[in-house]
Amino acid sequence: MDTLNIAAWAGRSQVREGGITAALAAQLHATLGVTGQPAPGQGEDMPALWHWCAFNPTAPLAELARDGHPVLGDFLPPVRLSRRMWASGQLRLGAPLRVGEALRQRSHLAKIEEKQGRAGPMVLVTVEHQVFGERGLAIEEVQNIVYLDIPETFSPPAKQPMPDAAALHEARPLSEALLFRYSALTFNAHRIHYDLPYCSEVEHYPGLVVHGPLQATWLMQAACRARGRRPAFFDFRAVHPMLLTGSREAEIMAVEEGDGALRLMSGQEGHQCMQATAIWEETV
Repeated sequence: MDTLNIAAWAGRSQVREGGITAALAAQLHATLGVTGQPAPGQGEDMPALWHWCAFNPTAPLAELARDGHPVLGDFLPPVRLSRRMWASGQLRLGAPLRVGEALRQRSHLAKIEEKQGRAGPMVLVTVEHQVFGERGLAIEEVQNIVYLDIPETFSPPAKQPMPDAAALHEARPLSEALLFRYSALTFNAHRIHYDLPYCSEVEHYPGLVVHGPLQATWLMQAACRARGRRPAFFDFRAVHPMLLTGSREAEIMAVEEGDGALRLMSGQEGHQCMQATAIWEETV
């Protein structure tokens, strides 16, 4: 485990200003939107989870670590484990944010836990975010980040099969261009998404890694299409890496729950990669 007292970082906070311009909305729509539908314009509601592109990091190149992430030790604790993953998240969604409006994000480092996992030491960091638009508080979000040692060989978790039957079943094409575009839209220089030699030789993945937030966005889109409106609550959890190897297609499936909620999952080659649950106002 870390010799530094990383627990002392708990309680830190930061405020960032941001927004989604009409130009950025057009780029997001070109990457994530539905073909044949126009991109939202200035002053129009933007799709859920687009706020993940509204507060992009601005660390200079000299302040990036070997993996492409900004060097830790400012807001996030200086964890001495080399693999970082956005493991899960929970969001409560209010009124939609709009293209072009000034946004503010307040972030609070809520918890830091050091644990011994199946693959060795790990650190779990929980960050709470509040996102405000011009109409007030719009999103309450919990982000869970996990730090691990890089293993000497690729050792993925056990595969969970996709469901045999689903209320919704879609396919999404995977490509290097998609991963490059999403990295650019989020200003995310994490090399596992675009640098295959680093990905395979240093982090020992057998292929480029599909972004977790990208998969979560697909699942949110599927939830909105299934019910015709955005959910009030959405949570997601990564259960297996999705890789740019073999099949160049991701599956998106949804299963109705008895209480009116929708259980969603992204998958590849028959197994799940991310799980999510969407709950609408009448079932909260």
